[in-house]
Amino acid sequence: MIGLHEIYIIGGLFFGACAIYGLLDRGNPRRWLNFLFWGGLSTSFLAGDHLGDVGNGLLVLGLVAVGAIGLGKGTARTTSVEERRERAARRGGKLLIPALVIPATVLVGTLLFKHLTIGGEALVESRHATLVSLTLGVLLALSLCLVWLRPGPVAAVQEGRRLLDSVGWAAILPQMLASLGAVFALGGVGQAVGSLIGDYLPLNGPFAAVLAYCIGMALFTIIMGNAFAAFPVMTAAVGLPLVVLKFGGDPAVMGAIGMLSGFCGTLMTPMAANFNVVPAVLLELKDRNGVIKAQIPTALPLLGINIALMYLLAFR
Repeated sequence: MIGLHEIYIIGGLFFGACAIYGLLDRGNPRRWLNFLFWGGLSTSFLAGDHLGDVGNGLLVLGLVAVGAIGLGKGTARTTSVEERRERAARRGGKLLIPALVIPATVLVGTLLFKHLTIGGEALVESRHATLVSLTLGVLLALSLCLVWLRPGPVAAVQEGRRLLDSVGWAAILPQMLASLGAVFALGGVGQAVGSLIGDYLPLNGPFAAVLAYCIGMALFTIIMGNAFAAFPVMTAAVGLPLVVLKFGGDPAVMGAIGMLSGFCGTLMTPMAANFNVVPAVLLELKDRNGVIKAQIPTALPLLGINIALMYLLAFR
């Protein structure tokens, strides 16, 4: 049965290849730090099940220490900017075909894999059908690019390493913050936040509960930097006990629009470094908060629309 284990192997092999090619890049004065960081991440993907809680915890602390020292930026053996522009102009819109293969595969795989069995046993774990489909879509798109564009056998790894070197440690920030949110939820932070909100806000109706949940998602995301980290805390605090259990809201609508409300907070915080700070650095903007300032006029009305939609749709 195909599930998360196989997906982790593919991810671990990719990060391991990036670590090795980064170590061989003598143009990067910090190549050993890059090797330790991406090699450590590869180890967590490939051998995390065998390291135990203490081992995985020490590995995460090691990644944080290496990231705090600072990674370097190497020189990947790939095409130049001018070559990429020339080839893109020559092929035009056809270059979108490999990108479209990924969502198409995800759609078909998500619908098909849940019903596909071999010898009475499911081929893919039903709860991970979407992730397996996404991974399969990436592999199909990569295969198409290799056959069509013939860029060389290691071009994908070199391009991946170039992107990772550009983004740096912030590339894994969403996963780290999502893990932190799960730790907060297990530690009872959600219940504490729920008690605090219940003590000071008059949540005596569905609209008040929706208002507290959506604004709470946005504010907690601003603090945490990631909606995935805010979701377990605010859902345990307000979403499930009030919106769903007390006032009878639809949990599917609550979850979907709640996440969108959290993303409104993502648009307004420097804590979401991978979204708001890294692009400013890559684009060499003079104002490092320029991305956030440009997004706030969109984020606030969008949050209001999400509140209205949840109130109208969750209690039909």
